[in-house]
Amino acid sequence: MFWIALRPTHEEERQAWGWRALQFTPRVAFLDEALVLEVSACERLWGGRRRLLRKLFKPHEALSSMPVWASGATSLVALALLRLRGEGTPERIPEFVPDGLPVHTLSAARDHLPILERIGCNTWGGLRALPSAGVSRRFGAALLRALDHAYGAQPESHAWIALPEHFDVKLELPALACSAPELMWTGQRLLSQLQLWLQARNRGVLALELEWTLDLKRLDGKPLPPCEQLEVRTAQPTQDMAHLRRLVSEHLSRRAIAAPANHLRLRSLETVPWGGVTTSLLPEDNRKGEKLHQLVERLSVRLGEGNVRVPVAHEDHRPERMQEWVAARGVRGTRGTTSPSTPIYPTWLLPHPIPLEVKAEVPHYHGPLRRLTRLYRLETGWWEENGPALRDYFIASSDEAGLVWIFRERPASTGRSRWYLQGLYA
Repeated sequence: MFWIALRPTHEEERQAWGWRALQFTPRVAFLDEALVLEVSACERLWGGRRRLLRKLFKPHEALSSMPVWASGATSLVALALLRLRGEGTPERIPEFVPDGLPVHTLSAARDHLPILERIGCNTWGGLRALPSAGVSRRFGAALLRALDHAYGAQPESHAWIALPEHFDVKLELPALACSAPELMWTGQRLLSQLQLWLQARNRGVLALELEWTLDLKRLDGKPLPPCEQLEVRTAQPTQDMAHLRRLVSEHLSRRAIAAPANHLRLRSLETVPWGGVTTSLLPEDNRKGEKLHQLVERLSVRLGEGNVRVPVAHEDHRPERMQEWVAARGVRGTRGTTSPSTPIYPTWLLPHPIPLEVKAEVPHYHGPLRRLTRLYRLETGWWEENGPALRDYFIASSDEAGLVWIFRERPASTGRSRWYLQGLYA
């Protein structure tokens, strides 16, 4: 067995270190002030003990500093060595055998240290040499069980850490935040912890929520809500915290808070299984820089969703209904694909067809129009309440307007045809 015990420098990072450790082994537990993990069963998966340790303690943006750590054959031995290392004991600690470990490093013996010192029992070996019946009567059976666990005589039992179904972490701000952008420093730490949770659960985030707790209950005589929220969504699932930081920063820069805030909470609203990042063997397909959908999301926040639009195709033969312009943010793909069945479509399509004046059965637009092509007949929309669209399209020429695209609307019943202008050629 090979156990690792580590103690984060900052207490608020214990949970983050637990999530990181779960990426290497499922046997992770909190034991007193430390985090312990057993890795003997998965060392080969990571290329050996040294590589596993190197990857485990590799710097990560969610973890501000390197923890104090030690290893041993059992979790209690590793914890004892960790405590000695925290006291500044020389680096030759790992070579100690359990018999030589100080008795104060065993948690179960701490309540009995005065008595043990008076009888001259200062090490684990000395404690184990005492008659077990007398130790049980004087100190309780829990101390004997702890010794058996420490020496491997009995199997250890721990409450293993399990990842929560949803990410929900709340941190206290280092100082009162008087504006939304001031929340970003703590928000970055929360986003880094979110990345650890996403990697451990192999999921990508689509929506998350920031919530800050207001420090005041009333302001200028008006009651305030206990907290305020900000929802952030992405077009595609992601584990890229750099993009989420830019997106959250854009949202916060345009948000005002009602009063100073003292806590910040981040929780996931929608996540999906993570399929990884798709790459290509061709270098031109792996371009560096920001992806298009990430740029669109940032611009939509900065300029307004209605000011960043994309065309969405529709399955319809009527030119004015083949596509529509919608807000780019949130569009994950087109709702249909369509392509013109003829090359006569104009360069510029008018938003709405313009009725044309007809004189002597000749349509006029800046003068009489001369038809240059044979008709292109369109019959569709029979399922709609307004009736079908029955049209004959032509390319026509005008002395002043140049080439134009017109159509003749044929009535469903006998009646007079009407002419419309629908496009212009550059």
